[in-house]
Amino acid sequence: METLKLPFSNLQIELLRLYAHQVDEKDLLQIKELIGRYFANRLTRLADEAWERNGWTDKDMETLLNDADQ
Repeated sequence: METLKLPFSNLQIELLRLYAHQVDEKDLLQIKELIGRYFANRLTRLADEAWERNGWTDKDMETLLNDADQ
């Protein structure tokens, strides 16, 4: 078993409170999907902001994706 790291983050504490109650498997799956979508949307928003801030073009993105050193 892994060792718990203390102190817990605010997110971990909130999730522990949520999971202190029995949650059926269907609800658990929906909660996991919701959390995953939240972080995916957040990452997309941050990437869009970086794109705008740096003035990147589609050509710049192709270069980044195809550069083995990146």
